[in-house]
Amino acid sequence: MAVTDRITEIQAEAEQAIAAAGSTAELEELRVRFLGRKAELPNLLRGVADLPPAERGAVGKAANMARQALEGLIAQREEALAGAELDAQLERDRVDITLPGTPAQPVGSLHVLHQTWRELEDVFLGLGFTVMDGPEVETVHYNFDALNHDPQHPARAWTDTFYVADDVVLRTHTSPMQVRAMEAHPPPLYVVIPGRVYRRDHDATHLPQFHQVEGLAVDEDITLADLKGTLLSFARTVFGDERQIRLRPHFFPFTEPSVEIDVSCSNCKGGSMKDGSRCPVCKGTTWLEILGAGMVDPNVLRAVGADAYDPDKVQGFAFGMGIERIAMLKHGIPDLRLYIENDVRFLEQFG
Repeated sequence: MAVTDRITEIQAEAEQAIAAAGSTAELEELRVRFLGRKAELPNLLRGVADLPPAERGAVGKAANMARQALEGLIAQREEALAGAELDAQLERDRVDITLPGTPAQPVGSLHVLHQTWRELEDVFLGLGFTVMDGPEVETVHYNFDALNHDPQHPARAWTDTFYVADDVVLRTHTSPMQVRAMEAHPPPLYVVIPGRVYRRDHDATHLPQFHQVEGLAVDEDITLADLKGTLLSFARTVFGDERQIRLRPHFFPFTEPSVEIDVSCSNCKGGSMKDGSRCPVCKGTTWLEILGAGMVDPNVLRAVGADAYDPDKVQGFAFGMGIERIAMLKHGIPDLRLYIENDVRFLEQFG
């Protein structure tokens, strides 16, 4: 039998088998059988060089055409079979997407920052303060000028603050609401203002957007002792009844005198762990910085422009704390960026 006749027989046999294939798996077996490395047709094609010169052209052409024809048929049949198999699988695996998952997923919870936000609001509501809100896009007047910031203060720089226009910024703290609250309400005034603030920072301990709680109390005969008592009550409510606080001298443009507030570490005793090693939380100092505060500067009271806030008649104290900072200390969170990465493993710890 001539080689070309054998090629025709192989092609006819293969075409019949391909047309009768009932699955993609069966079709793959046929591909290996007729076109695989050990199949007869490829071997005939590889043996063309051994044929007499007069036969090589006709045999090579016939073998190539047969191979190409079979490859095309297999591709067409595979497409048809794969589509039918997918339809059948989808029919078998039909899922009612309106049914709850298995196992049922738990209902979501508040983000740890919003949990801390609400907890701080509750603490100060219990101390007689009122919760207020304010604009996040603020004028330079309320954000800096009315708060006694020097014209050359570094925070005014475009490298430190997000400017919307020359005299409009994304607020850098919630402190602008001090003056706004006093303009809207006569004393006595006891308010806390939680909210988002913005600064040009981004690392393990700073984010360009974060959250603060500002506190303001203005009344007659307010003293630094009232500030200390208020913040001691706050610290013990949030961090535990055994906590103590200390006041360290500091500087803020809108308070005079100004202080930093530290709370005693709840992770150790005297800065040391039970095994004698240095406490990793307070670094052996026994104290943790939590917020800044002070007595309201008379210039801030004068910026209100109302006789009721004459600094000779009323006094006040103010404080500001970062909600992220409070949550980090309370829960031992090592990196601010965990708050915004949306890792469910992290978020579920506070559900």
